[in-house]
Amino acid sequence: MEHNDYKENETRNKDLDQETLFMVAQTFKALSDPTRIRILHLLSHQEYSVNQIAEQLSLLQTTVSHQLRFLKNLRLVKYRREGTTIYYSHDDEHVMNLLQQTIKHASHH
Repeated sequence: MEHNDYKENETRNKDLDQETLFMVAQTFKALSDPTRIRILHLLSHQEYSVNQIAEQLSLLQTTVSHQLRFLKNLRLVKYRREGTTIYYSHDDEHVMNLLQQTIKHASHH
C-alpha cells in the first residue's frame, strides 16, 4: 500500500469533528436555496454590486443583501469597496466547482 493510499484510508475512516460537520451542513444549506444558487452562479462569472445583482436577477435589493450576508458569513462570497460601491465575488473555488458540477448534472436530465 502506497503512503498516499494509507493517508486516504485514514481520512476516510476518521470521524468528522463537529465543526467540520457544521460547516458541511451550512454549505449545503447555502446551496439548497434557489436565490442563493442564482446569486452564486452569477458571481461565478464576474463580480457585481448589490444593485447589479438585483437588476440581473430581478430581485429586491433587500433580498440580495440578506442572501449576500448569509453567503459572506459562510465565506462563500467576499467583497471589495470602490468608493461608495461594494462589489461581491465568489470566495470558495471548491464550492463553486461543486455548484457548477451540480448544475451540469441537473441539466443532463
